[in-house]
Amino acid sequence: MKILVLLSGGVDSTTALAKAIEKVGKENVIALSILYGQKHEREFTSSVHITKYYGVEHLYLDLARIFEYSDCTLLKHSDGEIPHESYDTQISKANGDPVSTYVPFRNGLFLSVSASIAISKGCDVIYYGAHSDDSCGNAYPDCSMEFTEYMNKAIYIGSGKQVRVEGPFVNINKKGIVKEGLRLHVPYHLTWSCYEGHTKACGKCGTCIDRKNAFLANGIEDPIEYEE
Repeated sequence: MKILVLLSGGVDSTTALAKAIEKVGKENVIALSILYGQKHEREFTSSVHITKYYGVEHLYLDLARIFEYSDCTLLKHSDGEIPHESYDTQISKANGDPVSTYVPFRNGLFLSVSASIAISKGCDVIYYGAHSDDSCGNAYPDCSMEFTEYMNKAIYIGSGKQVRVEGPFVNINKKGIVKEGLRLHVPYHLTWSCYEGHTKACGKCGTCIDRKNAFLANGIEDPIEYEE
């Protein structure tokens, strides 16, 4: 078996990479990182360091032009400010709509592109790091179990039953991911999750808050540096 892992350079995807390596060995794992026009490339830089650490093949694509029509606050061309508040607060204000940092159908696009590459590279499975906190309150609808199941069916059929999609953490929260990553000795000091592109993580955006809390819930401090 060969596994293609969608690797952003953050906690979730890096833990998924470690699980794939544990399952099939690094020689049977390929990491794919995708640029989508985000305001900074810190995560991508982290993904380079992570793949060198593990010694796995690393591919990357730039799909920024596809998202140039979106006003998502994560994107370079957006004038919107990235919210400096918890996801719970953002969800309560969204009234059932996705949060402002949702990039339209990003995971759908990423998985579709990954399927093509997986077929070409002889991979049987695609891993992506969606987890249950992401889909809570419809914050990121392309991270839900239902979405994962339907994308798996579509890609399995569309690939001639050659490729499947798995979200190893789709029913696990961030705390559980970090717990699993600690067991796997994931190099979390190399990862980056913050939506801002500063020298240190801001500590105030939703993903920073979730990340810090996940480490604290496991009884340890996050190994990266924060502004606050």
